[in-house]
Amino acid sequence: MSVALAIVFWFLVVMADNPKDTVSFSNIQVNLINTELLEKGNKFYEVLGGSDRIRVTVEAPRNVIQELSASDIVAEADVSRLTEVNTIPISYRILNDQIEVLDISGSRDAVQLNVEEKANRWVNVLCETRGDVAEGYIIGNTKLDQTRLEISGPQSVVESIKNAGIEIDVTGATNNVSGNADVHFYDAEGELVDDSHIVKNASIMHVEVQVLATKEVPVEISYSGTPAEGYRATGVVECQPSSVVIAGTTSALAEISKITIPERELDITDAESNLEKTVDIRRYLDNAALADSSFNGRVAVTVYVEPVMEKTLVLSQGDISIVNLPEGYEWEFAEEPETYRLRISGLEDALAGVNAGDVQGTVDISAWMAAEEMEELVPGEHEIAAEFTLPGDVSTLNEIIVKLNIMEVEEE
Repeated sequence: MSVALAIVFWFLVVMADNPKDTVSFSNIQVNLINTELLEKGNKFYEVLGGSDRIRVTVEAPRNVIQELSASDIVAEADVSRLTEVNTIPISYRILNDQIEVLDISGSRDAVQLNVEEKANRWVNVLCETRGDVAEGYIIGNTKLDQTRLEISGPQSVVESIKNAGIEIDVTGATNNVSGNADVHFYDAEGELVDDSHIVKNASIMHVEVQVLATKEVPVEISYSGTPAEGYRATGVVECQPSSVVIAGTTSALAEISKITIPERELDITDAESNLEKTVDIRRYLDNAALADSSFNGRVAVTVYVEPVMEKTLVLSQGDISIVNLPEGYEWEFAEEPETYRLRISGLEDALAGVNAGDVQGTVDISAWMAAEEMEELVPGEHEIAAEFTLPGDVSTLNEIIVKLNIMEVEEE
């Protein structure tokens, strides 16, 4: 009895001096162990809902509690115990095995994982520019360190990525712009994809953006050949568009004032109607390019060809002048006043502008004498061809012969 009572009293004294107590430690990190099992299985995992951060409660004698700190707590989840619902039970212990505790527990029993197949693929890298270059300039070619990027990560994320992209600011630029830019990923809708779980072979890329000057120049057209008999080129050519905007370096554009389509492109030989052709002017650009990337460089060209028309003008003797008659001679028409019929030919529009009242014929006596190798004018009746001044694209089809009596002036 004495011994039993002594033990009881001793226990009561101990309990009174060192009672049991509890303490809680927040934000304890659960260590995942054996994760290589998932990696070997080509699996990707991530912890869901912060389930690897817990609160741990320890029950132990007060003197033990007073010595404990968060660093003494060990919480572990062994991946080898992964369940079908992707949870791993959590085990708790004190780092120092010499410390005895009555109980240790956590605010949750398991870590929740999202486990997916790991996927790899290559994606194209696109460069976007931010801002506008200076007025009169455009963006030319863009050069990247690499145009494709290898990525790996959760299958659902990797498959959602359409392309990688970088962005560089070109606001107000008049010269080439270069720099380094971060790589981001975008889905099919152009929305940014969270790449926190994506492994990529480059996170930053160097980019060079070409900035080119622009200039508007006309398109000049030449043609060759002769239309079929009875037809003539009107001299009118049309080009749609008639001018284009080109891009290049400032020095290169200074040398370009027009784009010339060579005559070999437009041959109207034996043509009986308008020649219509589509010409790609890009082949005639020297050290320059088209500024509008949506324009394919094809222009529609028309060379107008029309039939030659005829028209007859009725002229009187009053429409013919006699000039350069040598001194000492006089003249008169050898016939009674009569009319002359002058046939002319040309294109319809040109003929429409030629009327009999506007046409003046000339008989040049000196020129006629030279042609006849006549050193001295011989009095008498002579038949001399009249010359007529007509528009350059109108010609005569017949000769008008004027009969003149040439007489010496009698001295009084």
